[in-house]
Amino acid sequence: EFAGQLCETIGRTAGKIAVITDRDNCVAVTGAPRREIQDKQISPELERLMEGRQIYQCKAGENKLHVSDGVESQFVSIAAPIISEGDVSGCVVFVCAEGDAPMGDTEYKLAQTVAGFLGKQMEN
Repeated sequence: EFAGQLCETIGRTAGKIAVITDRDNCVAVTGAPRREIQDKQISPELERLMEGRQIYQCKAGENKLHVSDGVESQFVSIAAPIISEGDVSGCVVFVCAEGDAPMGDTEYKLAQTVAGFLGKQMEN
């Protein structure tokens, strides 16, 4: 429930589709494709990004990474892993569709901040 509220807030703040995942599934989604993504398993590409423990930002001309298996129309634009007590426990993702312009510093910093906040909350 908390992840859902936070996801809704960041999605509205940025005016973008936002997703919060755990290690396996998309647990909270805000924006148009909610039914497409909610409760779906994350893609192997997103899992690899999370395990890399670095914030990812898609650049113009790069291959697009899928958010979830079986969801062909939504891609990872920004992904910030949620790290709690040294372990990756999920990810904050901003999603784009094919042809969308790359997201900027505002979304990058928002994802980074929310991922850090969630990691701290999980430690308490």
